[in-house]
Order: sequence, then C-alpha cells, then structure tokens
Amino acid sequence: MVTNARSDDPQEAARFLAGLAAAGGRGEQVTAVLRARYGTSRVLVAGAELALLDAADALHARGWGPRDVGEVVRRRLSVGRVVLALDVLGAAAARRPRGDTALDVDLADLGATPPARDVPLVAQWSSVRGLDPDDALAASVALVGLLRSLPTLPWLGAEQRAPEGVDARVLARVRGLLAKAESTEFPEEAEALSAKAQELMGRHALEQALVAGPADTEPRAAARRLWLDPPYASAKSSLVHQVASANRCRAVSLAALDMVTVIGHAADLATVELLVTSLLVQADRAMLAADDGSVPRSRTRSFRHAFLLAYATRIGERLTAAAHEAQAHARAELGEGLLPVLAARAEVVERTVGELFPRLTRRRFSVGNGEGWAAGRAAADAASLTPGRDALAER
Repeated sequence: MVTNARSDDPQEAARFLAGLAAAGGRGEQVTAVLRARYGTSRVLVAGAELALLDAADALHARGWGPRDVGEVVRRRLSVGRVVLALDVLGAAAARRPRGDTALDVDLADLGATPPARDVPLVAQWSSVRGLDPDDALAASVALVGLLRSLPTLPWLGAEQRAPEGVDARVLARVRGLLAKAESTEFPEEAEALSAKAQELMGRHALEQALVAGPADTEPRAAARRLWLDPPYASAKSSLVHQVASANRCRAVSLAALDMVTVIGHAADLATVELLVTSLLVQADRAMLAADDGSVPRSRTRSFRHAFLLAYATRIGERLTAAAHEAQAHARAELGEGLLPVLAARAEVVERTVGELFPRLTRRRFSVGNGEGWAAGRAAADAASLTPGRDALAER
C-alpha cells in the first residue's frame, strides 16, 4: 500500500523509484504511484536522476559500453528511448574522474551530447527532448529497470573502429565489392563478390601479420561485440561463427541478448565485421526471395531458420576456401615465415577466449525443415554441404 507521506531526501526518492523499477512497474500506473507519493516536487525529479546515474554506473562496472547499451535499449524498450539512455550515460561519465577517452569517443560517435549540469535529466527530457513530464518519469523507471537487470559482460577494453595497420584503400575496395554483392539480384554473383572481398582482406591481413612478426604479437587479442537483429538471431549467429572461423577469429554467442563476441586480431576483426554486416543483408534478401509465399504460414518460421543455417554453412565453406587460397599465395610469395606468426596469433586468440569466457558450452542448432535447408543451399550456389552447426555459447 502506498502512502502519501513525502520526503525531502532525493536518495529516498531514488530508492523508491528503483524499487518500482525492480518490481517491473512502468507506464501510467507507476507514474501515478510516484505522483501520489511526491506530487510534482523537485525531490522526485532529483531522485529519478540519481536512480538513473546509479544504474548507469553499476552497468559500466559490469562491462557494458555505450554501443551495447544503445543496442539493448533499442531491442528491449524502443528506438526513441535510445537517445535518453545516451543522455544518462553521458551524465554518468561526466561525474566520473576524467581519463576514459575511449568512452568519450564512443559517446561522441553515437551522437551523445553533454547534458546541462544545472538541470536534472528528467527535467531536460521535458524541456529539450519534448517529453511530457509523466512520460519522462515513466521512461526513467523503464530505463532504471532495464539497466539494473542486465548481466555482467566480460570487460573488453577500448574498441578500435578503424584498426591501425589496415590500409584505407583496401577497406574502400572491400566495401565496394560488398556493396556490389548487396545490390546484385544474382546469388552466385553475390557470393563470388563476397569471396573476393574475403580474399582481398585476408591477404592484406596476412601481409600485415608478417610485417609485424611473432615478436610484435600482442599479449591479448582484441574483441568486438556484434548485435543481431531478431527474428532468427540464433540462426544468424551461425553466420557470424562461420565468418569468424574463416578469418582466424573465435566467436562466442550470448543468445539471451542476441549478441556475439568475436575475438581476434584487429585486422581480422575488421574483416569479420565488414563481411557479417554485408552477408546478413544478402542472406535476408535471399531468404525472402526463396520464401515466395508457397511455404505454408505455419511452417514459415522453421523454413527461414533452416534456410539461414544452410546459407551460413555454405558461406563458411566459400570464405574458408578463399582464406586458404589467400594464405597459400602469401606463403608462396612471402615465405614460410608466415606460419610461426599465425601460430603465435592463434595461441593468443585461444588464450584470450579462455580469459574472457572461462565457462563455455556448445550449442547445437537443429534443422526441422528440409525445404528450408534445401532452399538455403540453392541460394548459396547449391553446393554439397557439410552441416557445421556447433557454436560456442556462454553459460
């Protein structure tokens, strides 16, 4: 039972709001409870800001970066709440000791603007973001509830969006090939262009690795989180695993969040991210073209799930073949000195996976729709496939 007793302590208001959020309260009902207790007092606005900032600080300590928060808010709440979440992250970062330049760069890249320090966030959402005061309160409760409910993630450190050592001209050529692959209506042409992009980027990465040499191998591999849009996120994660494997990387899925962490060296990670982004576009288009309405509605989901798994398996074979060819050419031209470099890097990747994810289990994807599997194979050049359906998943 809620009483009408008021408090002049913003901390008490923050605890009360956080309790409502933890209980799953949101929307008009929770706003009514807050108004009944605090009315329109400044204490409530100040308490809401404290609850938001405390939740953001706790989430930062649990390994979440701004990009991750934006992705999960977009999926769990709405796109419109993302800008509010970035406001909270910016305000929380502003009150911490300075020095985390990577965090500042990420926030700036996402379009976050430093909030006014003399006006509470919830009040700014009404005056600057155009929210109704009650909607601003409801958004506060929803954000606090979500941020406090998220699990701990491994700390990845700063992400390099444009890795050093990757030639901008090579990246431009690869992006051009992938853009053509996305625009063509012919699956065979799209796959050939994607394989060419893989070969080009893979060769460049090998050349850079040889220049660096085993002595310059970093003690820890880099890592990057890739977020997958539903539906069929689990099947799409298979594509990420295939692309990662073809590029000397490891991938670990966290299915509860539709997210895959890819571990590898910087140039290889750049290749994986470029290819995954493009191939997901191509896979969606090919899947919709294959599902032309002839599939009964009751079987559409199983058809598309099987299609994406088959597509991912075949793409993995083509990319792996392209990567092996690039490595063979590199060894012929650059010498056998490449092998110890790759061995040293592979060891670092495996060690980093063990450090970030000490408890792993294997997931096996099941295929219950033969028509979907066959259609996926046909869309990926109708090759003879060996279903590689195991993927690493965090316990």
